[in-house]
Amino acid sequence: MAALTPPTPSLNISILGAGSYGTALAFVVGRSGHAVTLYCRSLAQSTAINTTHKNPKRFPTQTLPASVTATSDLHQAVNADADIIIHCIPAQHTPEFVATIQPFYPTGVPYVSTSKGVHVNTHALMSEAIPHAFGDRRDAIPLAYLSGPSFAKEMIAGHPMSVVVASYDVKVANFIQTSLSCASFRIYATTDVIGVEVGGALKNPLAIGAGIASGLGFGQSTIAGLVTRGCREMSMLSIALGGRAETLSGLSGVGDLMLTCFSSLSRNNRFGTCLAKGMTVEEAVAEIGEVVEGYPTAAEVCRLALENNLTLPLFEAVHLILIGEKSPKEALRKIMGNPPGLEMPESEHKV
Repeated sequence: MAALTPPTPSLNISILGAGSYGTALAFVVGRSGHAVTLYCRSLAQSTAINTTHKNPKRFPTQTLPASVTATSDLHQAVNADADIIIHCIPAQHTPEFVATIQPFYPTGVPYVSTSKGVHVNTHALMSEAIPHAFGDRRDAIPLAYLSGPSFAKEMIAGHPMSVVVASYDVKVANFIQTSLSCASFRIYATTDVIGVEVGGALKNPLAIGAGIASGLGFGQSTIAGLVTRGCREMSMLSIALGGRAETLSGLSGVGDLMLTCFSSLSRNNRFGTCLAKGMTVEEAVAEIGEVVEGYPTAAEVCRLALENNLTLPLFEAVHLILIGEKSPKEALRKIMGNPPGLEMPESEHKV
């Protein structure tokens, strides 16, 4: 166990979840020379990875680095020899999953979450849900949250990119940053956990909105306006929850928002395009074939806005479309029909 000491050239990294992002991280971390254990729920999947060195369910034509091995045994993946354990489980399954590993999770090993979203049943961000699931062991486990503009496909291709890791303990953030950064994967560190979490979660419903706009035939000018005003709404909610506004101007905010809103590689974006073409929510989810985190998150954002006396028109519009109360065109007319106002309220102008 590294115990937050300066990293050695090769660490033992466990990645929990062999979906798109977990697999992509296995490529990034494995290419850096670290020994990677990739946890899969399916024995057949883990056996196939170890036999062919390819993930049959995600990027099946790409050969994983030689340092990557797979297991379907959670105890094998979550063990005291690990220097860092990375959580790549969908947000809606995160609390239950963490509660499963809580009894045998090794004390002192950093746990890094990449999940983005708000847990619907508990109304909790991952930075609330994960410590709660660890229960009375939470203080013995260093926690961190990784976010930022990083498509799995481009990670595997080795494209240079920058992300951010947040932890309330700056030493933990710096350890993760130093350990996992490489030539193609640059990590910045912050202590603003709430800001990073809000940015990572809220960009998904806005990406659905961008996909809807694109599916309706609108161009880059429309998307640019959505990104700009969407980032403003994200900042408002982040501040209300205790985050810092400047964080939403960084990688986990505007950076991730631009990526997901301007690219059809985003599953949330594609989901929105499907809705604009007339598909039902259920049909669109089936068409994407992967978890669309922005779908459940949209309702949670509107709930948080109501609790904090905030008006977030873009998030409300996406939510109304998802619950079937507005068609995409009706929601657009509602947004564009709102009375125009100042870009920044007078109370926020600096004298």
